Amino acid sequence: MAQLQTAPAYPKFTPEMKKTHTILIPNMAVTQFRILQYALEYDGYKCEILGNCGSEVAQLGLKYVHNDTCYPALLVIGQFIDALNSGKYDLEHTALLITQTGGGCRASNYIHLLRKALVKAGYGNIPVASLNFSGLEKDSGFKMTLPLARRMLACVFYGDMLCSLRNQVAPYENESGAADALVDAWVRRLGNALLAGKGYTAAEMKRTFPLIAKEFAAIPVTRVPKVRVGVVGEIYVKYSPLGNNDLQKFLESQDCEVNFPGLMGFVQYCIFNMGEDHVLYGGAGVVKLVTDQLLKWLDGVERAMLKAEKDAGFSAPGPFSELTEKPKGVISMGAKMGEGWLLTAEMIELVQTGYGNIVCAQPFGCLPNHIVGKGMINKIRALYPAANITPIDYDPSATRVNQENRIKLMLAVGRERLEGAAAPELQPLTAEQLAGGAPALSHEPVGAGV
Repeated sequence: MAQLQTAPAYPKFTPEMKKTHTILIPNMAVTQFRILQYALEYDGYKCEILGNCGSEVAQLGLKYVHNDTCYPALLVIGQFIDALNSGKYDLEHTALLITQTGGGCRASNYIHLLRKALVKAGYGNIPVASLNFSGLEKDSGFKMTLPLARRMLACVFYGDMLCSLRNQVAPYENESGAADALVDAWVRRLGNALLAGKGYTAAEMKRTFPLIAKEFAAIPVTRVPKVRVGVVGEIYVKYSPLGNNDLQKFLESQDCEVNFPGLMGFVQYCIFNMGEDHVLYGGAGVVKLVTDQLLKWLDGVERAMLKAEKDAGFSAPGPFSELTEKPKGVISMGAKMGEGWLLTAEMIELVQTGYGNIVCAQPFGCLPNHIVGKGMINKIRALYPAANITPIDYDPSATRVNQENRIKLMLAVGRERLEGAAAPELQPLTAEQLAGGAPALSHEPVGAGV
């Protein structure tokens, strides 16, 4: 009888390594992660957010991971191995940190792919720590404590606000680079506060939000009409400059104002889904009770942040509690693989708030996001005829020129509507219009929805 093959023993990140090892972290949401580094340092971890980018990173990922693997996994693993190859780090005192979602997404398995790739690349001695909230790596020395979780949540709130304000100021600033310089200044200020054990409570955040908004409002600007573009998609490709070929920089080079819905929305979405499981499938009521209380606490902080933005003269989306209402009648709240119903809800909200030109960024072959993203475009267009949405696939075989040309076609429609005397309003059709079968707009980007 054949014996079962045991899994190889990979090195684990132990509690003792907290003092001796530098932890490398792949970059995703740049501003949020910059602040997050301070929270981890306060907790005693020595961290570095990786910034190595370029096509060679993807090619290195392809060398050690099967090319059918999810594109974000290729990039993250390639970025890690590229950093280890650089010679910058003491390999005897270096560890890697990777997130595990715990859901149906393949991201839960990235850690295993990474460990196998490290062995192939000759770095089998490098320990990998798991950042997750579901106990997937029960023997990991990297522990998610309540104080660390609170600081991390504060980092996401602050990062989201800085990104939102920066993106509404930078396209119009009189002095180039002023908004970016203010972001850098606030990252340092907030980081120093976190290192001092301050700035992360709800009361402290609520006092800080108006101060941030006031300083951004003081930057001299000249407001001129610009094409306003929203970006949605798979969480990594949506935010990561490595994952989306520096999409934000490209859009701004095309004279656009860009809106990336905040990372906190995804955090709340994950928490909400835990409670929604109880609604849909039953189970322990205490889970629903805890998630509702946590969402209520987050809602209070979020509303204070959004109010600070509006009071300073900036636009702001509605809170997450309102976002949960938007996809009803369009997609089931049980669609929660990948970014699930949240992606659809974000597209609807962007259209409703004036960002009707939307790039839906997704890894090629990411089945959940092809359904909740690309699959929902025609439905959203039926409800909002002025919605100008183009799905863009990101993959090692996809060329940057092709991606940017597709986006330029979408922007051409946006400019035509911006300059037109009778641009269609971003309002949903009435029930009577829907029943009568409203004709589709003729100004749609070539290939959209394909």
